[in-house]
Order: sequence, then C-alpha cells, then structure tokens
Amino acid sequence: MSAQRAVVIGGGIAGLATASLLSDEGYAVTLLEGRDELGGRAGSWERDGFRFDTGPSWYLMPEVFDHFFRLLGTTSAQELDLVPLEPAYRVYAESSLDGAPLDVVSGRDEVRALFESIEPGAGAALDAYLDSAGEAYDLAVSRFLYDTYESYGNLADPAVVRRLGTLASLLTVPLQTRIDKRFTDTRLRQILGYAGVFLGGSPYELPSLYHLMSHLDLDDQVRYPRGGFSAMIEAFARLARGRGVVVETGAEVARILTEDGTARGAVTTDGRRFDADIVVSTADLHHTETRMLAPAERTYPEKWWQKKTPSYGALLVLLGVRGELPALAHHTLLFTEDWKKNFAAIFGADAHIPDPASLYVCRPSATDDTVAPDGHENLFVLVPIPADPALGRGGADGTGDDVIERAADAAIDQIAAWCDIPDLRERIVVRRTIAPGDFEADLHAWRGNALGLAHPLRQSALFRPRNASGKVAGLYYAGASVLPGIGLPMCLISAELVIKRLRGDRTAGPLAEPATDPA
Repeated sequence: MSAQRAVVIGGGIAGLATASLLSDEGYAVTLLEGRDELGGRAGSWERDGFRFDTGPSWYLMPEVFDHFFRLLGTTSAQELDLVPLEPAYRVYAESSLDGAPLDVVSGRDEVRALFESIEPGAGAALDAYLDSAGEAYDLAVSRFLYDTYESYGNLADPAVVRRLGTLASLLTVPLQTRIDKRFTDTRLRQILGYAGVFLGGSPYELPSLYHLMSHLDLDDQVRYPRGGFSAMIEAFARLARGRGVVVETGAEVARILTEDGTARGAVTTDGRRFDADIVVSTADLHHTETRMLAPAERTYPEKWWQKKTPSYGALLVLLGVRGELPALAHHTLLFTEDWKKNFAAIFGADAHIPDPASLYVCRPSATDDTVAPDGHENLFVLVPIPADPALGRGGADGTGDDVIERAADAAIDQIAAWCDIPDLRERIVVRRTIAPGDFEADLHAWRGNALGLAHPLRQSALFRPRNASGKVAGLYYAGASVLPGIGLPMCLISAELVIKRLRGDRTAGPLAEPATDPA
C-alpha cells in the first residue's frame, strides 16, 4: 500500500519540525512555503557581507531542543554549535544612567550576589523567587505544555491537584504584582518583569505563573547557536529533506481543499493542487481560518478574534556598523524608568509607539565572526510597539514609511545616548527597518503582531486554540498561534502535539524518544 500523504503549510520551525515527525510516522510529506526562503518568523537577511536574523535571538529551554533532536535521531551538539553567553545580557536602565550598566551573569550564585549588591535582602528574596520559578517550570513541562487538552483528565493528576492553592495564586495574580511585592529596586523589578516580553505581553497582564521564565535566563544558561538562528532553520530543513520531505518554496496556499467535511489537500495561489490525506497548517491561525477555509469550515471565525489579544508588534532595526561597539553585550536591554507607562503605550486604548522605549539590542558579532565583515558590528534592534499594520512598513536605507523611520531614528539615538556611543548614527553602513505592516504582508501575521497570540490567562494552556479543526476532519494546526504558545521551543512542542493527536495520545508528557544504540 502507498503511504498516506500529508501536506504541511508553512516552512518555519513548526512546519519543518512537523514535517519531519510526520515522515517518521510513515507519511509522504509535502511542505508548502509561500515565500522564497524557509524560516517564517525566524528569517534572515543579507547585505554587503552582513547576515541578520530577523526574528528569534534568544536560545532558551535547551532541554526542549535536546529532546526534539533526539526524536529525530540526532543531538543538539551534532546539529548546532552552541556558545554560552557571559554575561547573559547587559542592562541600561533610565533610572540609573549615571552609573555603570548591570551585567547579568546566569547562575544562582552570580545573580543572587548581583541582586544583594543592589538591594540588601534581595538575594534571599531572589532565592525563594527562583525556587518557585523552577518548580513552576518543571510542573509546566511535565503537566501542561505537552497536553493536547482533548480531555481534561490530566488536570486531575495528583501532582496538579496538590498544587491547586499555589496555582490559583499564580494564575490570578499578575506577574508584575508578584515581583513588586518582593523587590523594590526598579532595575531588579524590570529584570524579572522582562520575562513577559518573551511571551508577547505586558507583565501587568500576564499571570504570575510565567515567573517560571526567570528560571531560564537566571538559573539556567543563555546560549547562542553560532551562525545565528538561520543556522537552526538550516538544520531542521536538512533533517526534513533527509527524510524525504518535499519542500516547495514560492508555494503560497490560497485554500485548503475539503470534501465532505474532510481535508483533502491544498491549492496554491498559482493554481497548483497538492492532494493529501491530512493537512497541517503552521501558518498564522487567523490567516488559515479566515482566508484558506470557507465560512462554514471555520472553527475560529473573525468574530472569535475580536476578543483576542495579539502579541505586541515590533519595529526591527537591522544595522551594520563600522568599528567595534564594546558598550553593547551580545544581548543588551534598555529599560525606561516608567515601566507601566511604556507597556500602556503598547497595549493600552491609546496605543502608540513609546518614546523613549524599553528596547532590546542583539549584537551577535560579539560572539560570532560569521555575521559581519571584519572591522564591523551586526546589530538587531527590537522596539516593542502596538500590533497595528497601519503604523506602516519598513524598508532598506531609510525608505520605510515616515513614522517607522522616525521611530528607528529615535531608537538609534536612544542607544547612542544611553550606551555612550555618540557617533553611532554616523558609523551605520547598512540599515533596514521591519514593521507591523511587513509582518502582516510577508507573514500574514494577524494585526501585524510579532510573535503570535499573547499569553494572558484566557489565551494560555486549555484556553488557547487547539491543534485540530473543530469543523474539518484531518485538518491540524501547529505554530505560535495554538497550543502550547509563543517561541521556538513552543513551536517544536506544537509539532509533537500534532503527532500525539494523530496517535490518540492524551498523556501529559512528551513523545517517547527512540532507543539509543548502547554501543
């Protein structure tokens, strides 16, 4: 008998990972990517000897990557050249610009000493905070993240039940409230609250369960894959193709084919038809539901989205800079003093681009000599802004829309002033901006958001969109819009959840790894 056929829509990490797992399940897999290059949000751009990542830049939750590579019969060490970062990141805070920046070095002893040196008593408070974060993280990985929520039986697990009192507090108290009750120094509060940005939201809105993120950057170690995150995409593409997955780029899907309420393949915008027994869309869920399916086939119609919250939008500024920039670490964070006002500008009713902004700068050339020409630096600047494509689109060499280029200028000037690089603007030799309008046009991101659906309680765990259509049999979903959530590790887990759904596996744990050769 011939193998069953699967079509995977989207060539980001979720699509590539899902395609590999489906191939290992015995499916003949075709992956359709609308753009000419793979990667999705984890894209890249090259110009004049510079190579920029245009998406994720933090390598966190390493055990998720380790497990997934083992599922594919390999290891992280074989596929990636991971470099530990020290410091994990540097902080410039508006509240103390007259002093030295803070270098945050991962490891309990190091961060305890840092916190205690700034605020007496904060070291012990941090110990308790990180102990709780570690317990929450372990519970999330073992009981929540790998659950398809086809049933709620796993929520009655004794490990969950005996923590119900703690979980009630973690789910109902905002993250920033939990932090502010334990620490008084603005910089320390911001270091801990920044974890919310990884989840696309405001620490004033996210549940304090997500203090677990501090376990990852403070207790654990921050790493970087040499060659950038495009090297990671290349690894997953290599593994997929090695399994026989047919990868079609320049193949944008116009609609998902259905017959008698069952998915039967996909048709691209240029009229090509790809028949299949199952379809997995890893594209933006809003785009999949409202553009690829007929109204009667939509589990999540437009009305459903009106009450949902996207992640923040992003202004990305890619800069090639002449000369060295030692004032910037591999990861550098700039925090405004009025933290709450900054997030209100992004998520509030009167949303606008904050100025000054709390922003992030990645300088991969501090670690990786492959991303910039000799004598130059590579900078990736992310300014969280409202998820609103009406703000405009970016462009190369200052050709983006006026509001976007003005905001980019402000970010460059802010970095120059706060980090004492007065000639930064004059040293720029390559420049490109990317804005919410680009995320919408290029990635079909709902409202031009940067990361996916945000993670307030009403969009977390069992309240997040499921990974199978409720209207079309044989149609499944993976990626940052659905279970379990935002970020590269979550996208890998979402790929596993598709396989668990197909197998009828309702357990709370990850897929079993193949036995290794004892030799």
